[in-house]
Amino acid sequence: MLASFIAIALIAAEGFGLAPHGPWDQFNFAPENRISRPTRIHSIQGNVQNADALVGSKTAEFNGNNSFVTLDFGQEVGGRVFFDVVHSTEDARLSLSFTESAAFISPLLSDDSCRHIPSMDSDGVQSLPTPLSTGRFMQTVGQQRGGFRFLTIVSHSDGPIGIAGVGVENTFMPHWDDLRAYTGYFFTKDPNFHDPDFLTKLWLDSSLAQVQMVVIGWANNASSGPIEGPVLVDGAKRDRNVWPGDMGISSLTEFVALNDILPSINGFRVMFSTQDPATGSLQYSGPPINAKGSDTYIAWSLIGTYNVWLYSGDIDFVHDIWSNYTRALAFLESQVDETGLMNVPQAFSNDWGREGGQGHNIAANVLLYRSLVTGSELANQMGDANLSEGYAANAATLKSSINNLLWDSRAEMFRDNDSTDLLPQDGNSLAILFNVTENQDQAKAVSKGLTRFWTDIGPLTPELNDTISPFVGGFEVQAHFIAGEGERALDLLHKEWGYMLYTNLSVQSSLVEGFTANGSLGYRSAAAGGYNFDHTYTSHSHGWSTGPTPAMTFHILGIGLVSPQGKTWSISPVLSGLQSAEGGLETGLGWFGVKWNVSDSMLTVAVSTPTGTSGTVRLPGKGPVTMDGAVQAETNVELSGGEHVLTRQV
Repeated sequence: MLASFIAIALIAAEGFGLAPHGPWDQFNFAPENRISRPTRIHSIQGNVQNADALVGSKTAEFNGNNSFVTLDFGQEVGGRVFFDVVHSTEDARLSLSFTESAAFISPLLSDDSCRHIPSMDSDGVQSLPTPLSTGRFMQTVGQQRGGFRFLTIVSHSDGPIGIAGVGVENTFMPHWDDLRAYTGYFFTKDPNFHDPDFLTKLWLDSSLAQVQMVVIGWANNASSGPIEGPVLVDGAKRDRNVWPGDMGISSLTEFVALNDILPSINGFRVMFSTQDPATGSLQYSGPPINAKGSDTYIAWSLIGTYNVWLYSGDIDFVHDIWSNYTRALAFLESQVDETGLMNVPQAFSNDWGREGGQGHNIAANVLLYRSLVTGSELANQMGDANLSEGYAANAATLKSSINNLLWDSRAEMFRDNDSTDLLPQDGNSLAILFNVTENQDQAKAVSKGLTRFWTDIGPLTPELNDTISPFVGGFEVQAHFIAGEGERALDLLHKEWGYMLYTNLSVQSSLVEGFTANGSLGYRSAAAGGYNFDHTYTSHSHGWSTGPTPAMTFHILGIGLVSPQGKTWSISPVLSGLQSAEGGLETGLGWFGVKWNVSDSMLTVAVSTPTGTSGTVRLPGKGPVTMDGAVQAETNVELSGGEHVLTRQV
């Protein structure tokens, strides 16, 4: 048995640069090349002959005004639509409409991608030029559609029009040649869900966060900022610019699945370029939206800088933006008042959409705490010991103030601020995630308290009415794992992401931005500054919803990087009621792989890490730990890089 574990670990290690092949490959929805073709005909109206030919290379003929065919690409795609006009008449007219969800298929309207209005008719259709010339039609870069699953082709004349060879040239991940070249993977069987492959599918679906350029209206030709190259953006269909809060999840997803940090580096360069020279504040988002006024998103830019350094080891990037970084952190610290907490002004209280972000807000203060902790490490790397010590001291004071002023001992959770009894999902989840809780018992209490918000399809967040937010839910999933409540974390995945992945309202290949308590797509409809009941505006391929990918890698597999690129590391799997799991990730130093199973109450873990690294393995269970067959004196085993097998009774 030990020999087979070592062999599997070695297979993964030899696959440097690409994840090993295995049964997980069948759930990889990334296209095999830049061209995607429709997989089936969803519906037909009017006189369309040989419509099935559009799923293939033969010709379909449209005969009649308002005749149309809706094509299903089977998953989220995005880019430049093309097809061949085989024959046409002088008065021939065609239009194209696009939607992510089957609920909004229409010959007259597309999903709204720029403006959210109650009539849901902001975008309309793309009308093709007339007269309609025979030969290849292909959208320009500016005409491309960012994200869709369903394409409707409509004839607006009575004359016959022959169409063939419909496809889309995918333009996401422009800096990648092979869109299926994942460097990480994850595999397990989930015995407590109706689909035993759910967690494996979810890891891969979550990792389809897309790197794109930005969108204004129908035109997709705006600038994302003063950088060259790819940027990690909010969603495929809309808001395709840099949002640093979203990157608090999506950057981690890109790292564990693809070992691709460049889009995040570019994104944070954009954010630091937006700095107000007078105050040091950063914008809430990059161009072209250029939103201003969010302390939390300023903090996410700072935290993201640390994450980029940790995963890539790119200290040159930190050098380049260091002056901007320290000024932005000073801006946040300038808002700390006599209570020891940051007092968020109304003008900087914007966040992920939640209400009540001003004052001594728990989420904002936790994010400031994390900014100071990570800032201390970065200052140390920059050779500024005094600044490093100052940040660390301020972090310790802030953590104490948060616990003294915002902890509700009766509820055993944190209050949203010192003027309310509201117990928020975001602040409590982040408090565990970023170690503001003072001990494991407190973390477990918060983890249990968060379940009071749960519905059958996910937590109904108290800080935004009638909203289930996968962004905040992604932090909550990690919080339960950290609290040692892995089975609770999986229960949350089953409820919230299980609904997203299997509901017929969703695109079913990537993840929706958010939804309501009854499962509708009316996310943020009634909120101030929300989406005005425009259900078509809700995104179905949203990077901030991909929290399960890093959560399962960091916690079910237990892989943690302690220093840049994993020069030092930790392995601490959370079994979560599963019988086995395997997977890993790549950094510039090489492959980090874990494979474990439980058989006859014995946990066996194979670990593969790069030569020249070192780390600590902590196994759950009881009694001694064996390593490569030898009983260890300590339960926390210090290892050098290489292939090792450890066992422990559970």
